[in-house]
Formats: sequence, structure tokens, C-alpha cells
Amino acid sequence: MIKSHVELRDAIDRAVAKTKITDVHTHLYNPKFGDMLLWGVDELVTYHYLIAEVFRHVDISYDDFWAMDKEGQSDLIWQKLFIENSPYSESCRGVLTVLNKLGLDVKKDGLREYREYFKSKTVEEYVDLVFEMSGVKDVIMTNDPFDEEERAVWLGGYERDDRFKAALRIDPLLNGGEEILKQLQGWGYDVIDQLDKKMYSEIRRFLTEWVERMDALYMAVSLPPTFEFPEDSMRARLIENCVLPVCRELNIPFAMMIGVKKLINPDLQLAGDSVGKSSIDTVEYLCANYPKNKFMVTMLVRENQHELSVAARKFRNLLVFGCWWFLNNPSLVEEMTRMRFELLGTSVVPQHSDARVLDQLIYKWEHSKRIIADVLYDKYKDILDTGWDLTQEDIQRDVDKLFGKSFWEFLDRDFK
Repeated sequence: MIKSHVELRDAIDRAVAKTKITDVHTHLYNPKFGDMLLWGVDELVTYHYLIAEVFRHVDISYDDFWAMDKEGQSDLIWQKLFIENSPYSESCRGVLTVLNKLGLDVKKDGLREYREYFKSKTVEEYVDLVFEMSGVKDVIMTNDPFDEEERAVWLGGYERDDRFKAALRIDPLLNGGEEILKQLQGWGYDVIDQLDKKMYSEIRRFLTEWVERMDALYMAVSLPPTFEFPEDSMRARLIENCVLPVCRELNIPFAMMIGVKKLINPDLQLAGDSVGKSSIDTVEYLCANYPKNKFMVTMLVRENQHELSVAARKFRNLLVFGCWWFLNNPSLVEEMTRMRFELLGTSVVPQHSDARVLDQLIYKWEHSKRIIADVLYDKYKDILDTGWDLTQEDIQRDVDKLFGKSFWEFLDRDFK
């Protein structure tokens, strides 16, 4: 039995350090995808968060920046963000956390030493190291069958690594308009320009085949703040007649990541997206009118978080997950985590990494675990002070749920 606040803190820290994590949304790849798996210091420093940040400190043209090779871009970012300015933004701090955890000297004199370190590693041994250091046991990839490079891997005899699990990403289908139908036609699906029963059947066939080929744990899409359902649009019809029926039949969630405004500055390329407030009414409508479907939802704007947590109290077929993208900053992660724990207890996935570079698993989970442990301490302290009995086993049970078990139970799959 835990008797004091000191014992409580120690019990929480042990549980958080011990528990292996399921990272429910990343942009990572099994090494069998080759160069699609990004890793190493130059990928870390040229992450699109830092690219957006560096343009606040340089006067070169976008074209000149994109004309540089990777090392040139990386050197520029290092000079401007790490040497000429203190690197305390979350994106910069993350790079330093990775270098520190790898046992490298965090210096100001350039990237040469770090590059030599990564050249000495094979991707396979580095994957093993990152999973061990981050405490992550498995990640959910973002898998796009409309990407020709990725599609070729799946169709060419994909070699599975159980640490890398699949999610079927369908942004091109739902956000791409009629052009995507021509692509489906080219792959042998009998679709025409008219949305009718035959087309819906063929798109359901496409989705089912790819879920089964990937063994996808869920179907996912990134959506704009203007997303509404129901509405008179191709996207809404495809969701109603194709996505939701297949998800129901295969018993997988439909994951909606809502609130991204694409390319408000196209010159920044991947770094050019922004955010907008979305309507919770759409989420509530889907949960209420499709009770046999499961929905995973994360929203990109701070102002949506309270409504989303309240909605999850009302609909057990809704799982709230992660502090996505621009919300993955310590002050906001703490605020959101406190609110979610107070409203939803352990029936939430407090964080996912959204990692695009393998190394980011180290810093994103290092930073998030610290915040989650601090919030848990305050919540447990509150109930311990009432006279409620707490044990190490109670805390371990709860942390297991927060770091993976609640997700696997929502999927109706065994927690491993």
C-alpha cells in the first residue's frame, strides 16, 4: 500500500518507465520499405516543423532553400536555430533530446560528429536501439495504397515486422475528387463518374482488399476544419456508403484527424499547412447515427478539445487519441492531458508521436511520458489524500491502459 506522496511519486515513475507503449499513429515505416523510413540527424534537423521555423530567421528564397541538398538545408537550420538562437522551441529541443539520449555531445560546432555516428549504424540495428530507448513496443504506420512507391512494396511480397502495424490511409479517396476514380479504374475496379450502387460496391471491394492485405488496424483520414457530415458531397457519400460499411463489417475503427488547412503557404511544401476550428456536431452525429461503428478522433485546434472530451463521455464508440501536430507542445499537452483524465479517466489514448522520423520516437515519448507522469501524480495525490487506498498494482494497471491497453480493448483485440 502506498502511504506517502514520496512513495506515490516513485510508484508512478516506475510504472511509466516500465510500461511498453503502443504508438497509435505515426508516419514511420518498416525498414523493408527502404528509403521511405526516415532516420538520422539530417532527417531530424530538416523535419518540416524546423523548416517552417527557420524561415522566420532567413531571407533566402523558398526556391533557393529547396534547391539545396539535404545536408545544406540541415547546416542552415542548425546555424540559424541552434547557434544564432537558443534552441528552446519544442522542435529544436526535441533534436537535442535525441542527441543527448544517444550519448552524443550536444555541441554548437556543427553536425559532422553526429553524421559520423549515424553512418556507423545499419538501419536494422538503429530501429532496435530506438525502440528500446523510447520504450515503444509497436507503432501504427500510415499506409497509403495510392502512393505508387508504397503500393509496390505491398504488392511485391511485403516482409512483416510485428513492431510495425498498418493503418489504411484514405485521404486521396475522400479528399481527392473525381481524379482518384480514374486511378481506381486503371487498377481494374469498375468505377465510373456516377456515384451509384455499382461504384460503391467496387470501392468497398477496394477498401476490403487493402485492409486485409495490410491487416490494417483502422482506416484513417485527415480532414479540413470545414468537414461536415451529412452533406451533399462525394466525400460524404463515400463515407456513408463505403467507408462506414467496410469498417463495420471488418470491426475496425474509422479514425478522423480533423482540423488541418492544407498548404496555406504552398512555398513551404509539407511545412505549409495550418489549423482551423472544426465542428463537434459532425463527430456527435456520426457516433449517434452509426452506433455499430467505432470512431477514433483527434482534433488539431486547442478550442475543440473540451467539446471532444465531453462527446467521448456520451459515446462509448468514440476513442479520443493524442495531442496532434501543432498541439504537441508541452504546455498544451499538459492542459489537454489534465482535462482528459478528469473527464475520461483511463478510457483515452493520451498521446501518439505522429513521428515522421524514426529518431523522433525518442524525444516525443521522453517529453510526453514526463508530462503524463506529472499529471498522474497530481490526480493520484488528490484521491490518496481522501484516504483512498492505492497500490503499485493499481497504478501499473492504469498506466498499461493509457499506454496501449485501452486502444487494444477498443479495437476488440488482445492486449499483448
